[in-house]
Amino acid sequence: MTRSEAAPGILAEPGDDPVRELWAPPDARPPRLTVLVPSRNEAENVAALLARLGPALTTLDAELLLVDDSDDGTVDALARVAPGAPITVRVLHRPVGQRGGGLGGAALLGIRHARGEWVMVMDADLQHPPESAARLAAVAMRHDVDVVIGTRYAGSGSAGGLDGPLRAVTSSWATRLAKTLFPRRLATVSDPMSGLFAFRRAAVRLDRMNPSGFKVLLELLVRHPGARVAEVAYEMEPRHGGRSKASLREGTTYLRQLLRLRGLRLVGQMRRHPRTRMERWREMSRMVAFGLVGLTGMVVNTGALWLLHEPAGMHHLLAAALATQVSTTWNFLLVDNLIYRRDRTGGPLARAARFFLLNNALLLLRLPVLQALVWTGMNVLVANALTLTALFLVRFLVNDRVIYTAVDKSRRDPVRLLVAVAERATTGTPSRRRYQYLKYRYDVAGLVTIGSQMVLPELEFFRAQWVADRDVDIAVRVSDVGGRGPQRRAALTQYAEHSVLRYEEQLGRLGANFRIQLGPPIDIQVGPLLARSPHVVYTNIIEALLRFVMIARGHMLVHSACVTIDGVGVMLSALTDTGKTATVLRLLRDHDGSFLSDDMTIIRSDGTATCFPKPLTISAHTLRAVQAQDLTPREWRRLQLQSRLHSKGGRSFALTLARLNVPIMGINALTQLVVPPPKYSVDRLVPCRIARTAEVAELFIIERGAPALSELAGGETVERMIRNTDDAYGFPPFRYLAPSLVVDGIGYHELRAREREVLTGFLSRVRSRVLASDTFGWADEIPRLIRAERTGGVPHPVPVQGFPRWGAELTTSSGTA
Repeated sequence: MTRSEAAPGILAEPGDDPVRELWAPPDARPPRLTVLVPSRNEAENVAALLARLGPALTTLDAELLLVDDSDDGTVDALARVAPGAPITVRVLHRPVGQRGGGLGGAALLGIRHARGEWVMVMDADLQHPPESAARLAAVAMRHDVDVVIGTRYAGSGSAGGLDGPLRAVTSSWATRLAKTLFPRRLATVSDPMSGLFAFRRAAVRLDRMNPSGFKVLLELLVRHPGARVAEVAYEMEPRHGGRSKASLREGTTYLRQLLRLRGLRLVGQMRRHPRTRMERWREMSRMVAFGLVGLTGMVVNTGALWLLHEPAGMHHLLAAALATQVSTTWNFLLVDNLIYRRDRTGGPLARAARFFLLNNALLLLRLPVLQALVWTGMNVLVANALTLTALFLVRFLVNDRVIYTAVDKSRRDPVRLLVAVAERATTGTPSRRRYQYLKYRYDVAGLVTIGSQMVLPELEFFRAQWVADRDVDIAVRVSDVGGRGPQRRAALTQYAEHSVLRYEEQLGRLGANFRIQLGPPIDIQVGPLLARSPHVVYTNIIEALLRFVMIARGHMLVHSACVTIDGVGVMLSALTDTGKTATVLRLLRDHDGSFLSDDMTIIRSDGTATCFPKPLTISAHTLRAVQAQDLTPREWRRLQLQSRLHSKGGRSFALTLARLNVPIMGINALTQLVVPPPKYSVDRLVPCRIARTAEVAELFIIERGAPALSELAGGETVERMIRNTDDAYGFPPFRYLAPSLVVDGIGYHELRAREREVLTGFLSRVRSRVLASDTFGWADEIPRLIRAERTGGVPHPVPVQGFPRWGAELTTSSGTA
């Protein structure tokens, strides 16, 4: 009997469906998580498993699916304890003769019958502690990732539950072997052999999966190179009962799986053919160039062979082998620097190793043929040249499609995400004692107080030295954060027991590292490099926290500008670098507006906007709107360089770097230390008043494009504003940091839901329109629209035409529309 046929809370009878539902609580909801447990002769363990797993999963809308290959009554043992469990319990028994693929086959079958959005795989023998498994599932369902792995080899993880030192050594070397064979695809994974992992079902294509033996996770990671991965440290426990299924046979199966995965990837690369005429032409050009380089290499090889064989008297086979090393070195230098200079992947040593491996593998094929030709009476030099020529096409195809193949566009995230239980005391031990006093204090609109050991220019408007440093909501101090030595990748580690988040880059304590302890109060410690770049500290860390603290207090920090024109509150929103700042300056200068904000505005659901007057960043296109006489000639000259470096192009370049394995925050901090961003207070650029609050009546989302004006529905406006706000936080490490935040006891998803509620309430009192221009003419059209409607006039019909161009605007005074 299936679930639809059985009343909740009673045992179900077996039917035609291969999946039996043993138990479903009366209040069971559709599962978001399926806990998949492949089992074989685990009758001694399933009762204890359910007793610990059920309570740990009660808040996650989970079901347990046991895929059983047992002959010892495991299903009957589970059926006896299932009634009364806090989660739904289902089983799928595979009879003898239908157990192909072992654990991997059982897991794949279970995935096909899983009902949850997420699937978590774990063992039945309690070596994967159910409490740790539940924590892993919670992390998976909270973060924007595809796969979450339980790791024994990072953070506070431990493999102590393995049966003896031999198993521990075998597991460690198996892990190293896998990472050696797949260095890119397993780059951010410390435990690819783990049997405890969860994945988003929509992110996994089952048609790619063909696991054999125990290593389902390895198959998943290699077959899905673009999957976003996080890790959760756990301590492996000893088996609760029964016998381990590990054996020499499973080890052999694992080695075959590694070779199969590696071989399939190579075969796939070799089978890749040019699709277009241009690609075929380029491949033919590379083959001709490769052949010309090969001819020079053949001359080098023949000369070396003659010297070693004739004057030196060396045996011709040994001489041919040594001559191959000489010509391979020559060919590699030419091929690497001339033919594939733009397509090189990995380091030069790695490319050289693959190049030499190929040529020496072909040498093993050439030597028997060379000897056979010599036996026929052919000259050694001629025979050698023939064997080299015969393998030309093989050498070219392997180089073109394997060694110098294009980089896989689906990369692993450059930042390693790890969740551990407790922070290790040895991490971050200070090298010298630092003072704790918070010299600079700020009160942001009476909502959030901040104390900092470094000045924060973005918050200068909110300077409030009367705030006691012990009463601040957010404290920022300088400390020695991170390990003393370098590491291969940047890492964000969340320590669950202490509510601590730690971000460490590749350069050890020399990197842009920080540590956040979620309070109250929220305590931020930044490394010395970050302390020298307050702008990076504010933009990448403090403002991200401010966004969510504001939400917890009933407000939202929305990416928008806000001014008043003729007493009307007007909000402007746009994607980054559209031209919003230039529009704000023109509205203030030409229409006597009051300023509230340019980049971020504080709003609440009753339609009120509160000022957030950060200094304005002047980009290249904004220069044309700045006619400030207060800037010195030196500042104008410096502005030319600053505006280009900190422009849209500079930001795009930085975001590209952020996708690579480089210390991007450190690079950003050093860049801004050498060339600070061009930031000026608004009243230094144009004469204006700063208003503290305004009732917003109009929202214009400005876009570049053909001139047009259109109304925007409420739901669509909310989505656009959320999207524009998220766009402002696109720089790392926000996407890794945000899902781990808990503010005033409120988690990330609840904070995002409240943010949407505040924004929806605010927009319900505001008229929302999209205004497009291809001439940057928004500052002329917006006042005209507002004044026409307030005086009963009729604005231009859609699309709006005739926006004045910047060149004309800068030579005339536009006054009123």
